[in-house]
Amino acid sequence: MEGDHRVWPPHSGPRHRRTPPEDTEPAWGARRDEEQEPPRDPERSEGRDRPPEPPPAWGRRGRPYAGDPGWGQPAQIPRRPHPLDLEPEEPGWNPRIQRTAPRDPGPAGGQDDALPPSARLHGTPRDPGARGGRLRRRAGPVLAALAVGAGLVAATVAVALWLTAPPGDTGRLRDALAGVAATLPEGWSTGAVPPVTGFTSVVRDGHGGLVMARPVPGPVKDAEQATEEAAELYSRLLLRGDRVTVVEDRRLPDGHTRALRAEYQDVVNRPAYLRVMLLTRGSRPVLLVGLLQPEENSRRQALDAVMTSLR
Repeated sequence: MEGDHRVWPPHSGPRHRRTPPEDTEPAWGARRDEEQEPPRDPERSEGRDRPPEPPPAWGRRGRPYAGDPGWGQPAQIPRRPHPLDLEPEEPGWNPRIQRTAPRDPGPAGGQDDALPPSARLHGTPRDPGARGGRLRRRAGPVLAALAVGAGLVAATVAVALWLTAPPGDTGRLRDALAGVAATLPEGWSTGAVPPVTGFTSVVRDGHGGLVMARPVPGPVKDAEQATEEAAELYSRLLLRGDRVTVVEDRRLPDGHTRALRAEYQDVVNRPAYLRVMLLTRGSRPVLLVGLLQPEENSRRQALDAVMTSLR
């Protein structure tokens, strides 16, 4: 049936009406200047010749079958502003609805105004440049590491050669200033610089034994006294023992010799042996000093043999 269809019980009233009642409240968002629609004609609502109505307007309460004043083509409907709409020049990353402080583009303005906060703090991204520059930057540390490694290898080789090289010529001693020469036994070698000032040559055995030679200026009148004075001097200089005793003092065909033995009270220093030999060979006398620490009989014999061979 068209119109109102009454059901049981057949009482008239708003409760049993199928047609929704009139809503006197205006719809949300409706314009105030639109004219109020005249009240509906009850006789026309029951008639059969009612003209077709437009589709119901969404969001309108009360009169779902009433025509919307804005009904028409989309181009003819004016756009209603919304509270969440952005302003014409408002960036999306800083909308007005979330802003806690007034938007101030600053004196610069322009291009920086459209940048996000991260770009303002850290700057805009830079051009990485050509691929060749990146390869050169990567190759720089590699080349530097190779150079450092080559330098370390060269230094290690140089130190190893310096440590393994002999301190001087081996096998024979020739001292032109002192005027002595000798063939050295196995294990002995010549040194570069004597440890005591005034001596011109030195030979070592590599285990704490050495022999030094130096020329004596002028002729020697008393070889025994000169040898005793030299032994006392080098004993205080080289031995510095707590107890020094003379183990040998004798005359030679062309000079004099004197041997001393030093003992120490501490347990670190072992006994040392010192021999002084003065050769009076005419107008070119020479002084020989031999030192051995620690003292051993076999090594003492080897030291005496080297000093005797120096002529």
